[in-house]
Amino acid sequence: MITRFLLSNMDKRGYAFLAIVAAIGLLVPLANLLIPAGSTFHVSTATMSLWGKYLCYALLAISLDLVWGYCGILSLGHGAFFALGGYAMGMYLMRQIGSRGVYGNPVLPDFMVFLNWQELPWYWYGFSSFPFAMLMVLLVPGLLAFVFGWFAFRSRVTGVYLSIITQALTYALLLAFFRNDMGFGGNNGLTDFKDIVGFNVQAQGTRAALFAMTCTMLIAGFLLARGIVTSKLGKVVIAIRDAESRTRFLGYRVDRFKLFVFTVSACMAGVAGALYVPQVGIINPSEFAPANSIETVIWVAVGGRGSLVGAALGAVVVNWAKTMFTSGFMAPYWLFALGALFVFVTLFMPKGILGTVQGWWESRKRPAPVPAAEPAPAE
Repeated sequence: MITRFLLSNMDKRGYAFLAIVAAIGLLVPLANLLIPAGSTFHVSTATMSLWGKYLCYALLAISLDLVWGYCGILSLGHGAFFALGGYAMGMYLMRQIGSRGVYGNPVLPDFMVFLNWQELPWYWYGFSSFPFAMLMVLLVPGLLAFVFGWFAFRSRVTGVYLSIITQALTYALLLAFFRNDMGFGGNNGLTDFKDIVGFNVQAQGTRAALFAMTCTMLIAGFLLARGIVTSKLGKVVIAIRDAESRTRFLGYRVDRFKLFVFTVSACMAGVAGALYVPQVGIINPSEFAPANSIETVIWVAVGGRGSLVGAALGAVVVNWAKTMFTSGFMAPYWLFALGALFVFVTLFMPKGILGTVQGWWESRKRPAPVPAAEPAPAE
């Protein structure tokens, strides 16, 4: 029943997205593990981890598109939810190091020993358990979004004011996590991970499993978002985006709908951050930087806001371009190119890459109008 609900009203674009992600999640790990390194079809572990990072960004973009593209909430703080999920995973990975750290302390992480901490802070308890850590991946970003949204939406803060407040939130967390006395590693963050659920996090097989899990969660996140926006709840959410005052006049509790979507979106962003950390190998306060949240908005705008598939496409395309253009002579100009891309898309491709291509394709398929016959001359 749940599968039928999630797949209901699925268009060809959605089925194609699911098929492509599922194929990538299956074929890329197999090409990494089973095909010899000298073969043309072999996918290196470094390449697989890089594309795994792109897919984590795609899940983050879908979570933002859910609130911006369908609910009209332009959040400039989704990077905070992404980073909180990453820190929850990082804390679990740090607890798995045990006595294998530089200082050999079986309880305290190395940075705590270096800073002369005498005991483990209370908020680190439980992170030695993987289920508890996964619960925190959802609970911490979701609780922050719920509390923030409760006050913001009940106060009817909307538009640019809400965007500024979300950006202020992520900047405040950036400053807090930079402090050594917070117990999260300060500006160095959390790194030097060893194991995840008993497997070496650097092993080729573990990397392949993480990539496959990222594809699985991307599919699950897309189906969840798609199920929401195509349901009756989603129709109300879209009505809030298009005419919030009229929707409120009809008797709907607008703040509750916005709060629900905002909280679900934050949980999805937290999952993306948790998948990102073991593949990249580090989490530090720079992930809270407001510029990261702004980049996420650009991904969604470039791919196509309000389409989910376009948001994921934009995240992959922009980050692939970033990798290509930040390793050569274009490296100092990448941010200028990114800004120019956003301006270009806003002015000339308001529907993003996916919307523009789809509109062009539909215009090509549309039959040419038949000219009306000229009236016969009167006799």
